[in-house]
Amino acid sequence: MSTEPILVVGAGGQVGAAVVEQLLAAGATVRATARDPKKLSLPDAVEVVELDLTRPETLPAALAGVRKAFLYAVPQGIESFLTAAKAAGLEHLVLLSSQTVVDSFPEQKPITEMHQRVEEAITASGIAHTFLRPHNFATNILMWGWPESIRTEGKVRFPFPESHSDSIHEKDIAAVAVAALTQDGHENQAYYISGPESLTQRRQLEIIAEVTGKPLVFEELTEAEARRELEPIVPVWVMDAVVGYWVHSDGVPTHLSDTVERITGRPARSYADWVADHLADFTG
Repeated sequence: MSTEPILVVGAGGQVGAAVVEQLLAAGATVRATARDPKKLSLPDAVEVVELDLTRPETLPAALAGVRKAFLYAVPQGIESFLTAAKAAGLEHLVLLSSQTVVDSFPEQKPITEMHQRVEEAITASGIAHTFLRPHNFATNILMWGWPESIRTEGKVRFPFPESHSDSIHEKDIAAVAVAALTQDGHENQAYYISGPESLTQRRQLEIIAEVTGKPLVFEELTEAEARRELEPIVPVWVMDAVVGYWVHSDGVPTHLSDTVERITGRPARSYADWVADHLADFTG
């Protein structure tokens, strides 16, 4: 494997951190970035540098000597990043995008457009790329407050219990990213990545109960009640997108892909695996 560093932009994120971990396990040299590098807690083997996509002066040092990079779909500063990347000789960019660019509905339009803008800019740059397009992150429920409610009340208060999700483990997204960064044949490809099963939100809670050994209750909220609870947590456009998804997937199983197994050679991790990996979130 080349000794040139592989750049991981946004190494403090759930997926970015998993990409760093798996690249190291594969024997790669890793350079990780964050707006504030002091907030990263990574192994000593990782070179940590500052990179802020909205501050072009931070780009050259982060990109120096890099031929491959992992990037989140952040539109702000993407043109400056790509200009600097071409000047530095970047050859392959793996982007964490979203399946909404292919499969979406009106409420998701802002999310779709955000990812489309980044994908289109990368394609126009001429840099070889791999677009990773998951739809439903298992980690989403951490943002919606499930762990705290489970720990303190033994229940989840949430809408649309029969809404389906494929709930992909962040480690599986990272595994496909690492394969694309370390193996040949993934240039100029786009991969829909899903978890291995379509689960209702009620079934997700049942699995959490099974793994934690704690009886849990799903208390169904109306859409209006859910919107009031989400309002302090996320912007309105995000709330509209996620509530819209729950409405459209209510009682409707989600489409699944075999991408994780096809690219990595092993099946995608189950939702029970994800819960076990995040057990401390639900038990304290």
